[in-house]
Amino acid sequence: MATLPTSSSPCVIGPQIAVRGTLVGEEDLIIEGRIEGSLTLSGHLVVAEPGIVEANLDVDSIEVRGAVIGDIVASRSITIQKGAQVNGNVSAPRVIIHDGAHFRGAVEMKVNLPDHLAKSVSR
Repeated sequence: MATLPTSSSPCVIGPQIAVRGTLVGEEDLIIEGRIEGSLTLSGHLVVAEPGIVEANLDVDSIEVRGAVIGDIVASRSITIQKGAQVNGNVSAPRVIIHDGAHFRGAVEMKVNLPDHLAKSVSR
């Protein structure tokens, strides 16, 4: 099973569960099954190795070990592990794509630059 940041017990969507529609939550979540639709989560999301997500994701942070088809927006970080598959655009201040990951899409990293650097970049 995937590891999570320090937290109480995360919610788990098991490998034999499929959810279609809108999923909203405030806890850490591990997906071992299938999600289709949209997912908004203020906690950490793990798409475990058997997990398949066909949804646009708006999360605090995410670790992908399985498959995601859809755009991912994270307020903290996105990590795509070796063997994972992501087909969609990703946007976060920190994006990590490990060797051996399958990624197809665009990466946007929203980083707040110090004022003196932001002025030199905008010229």
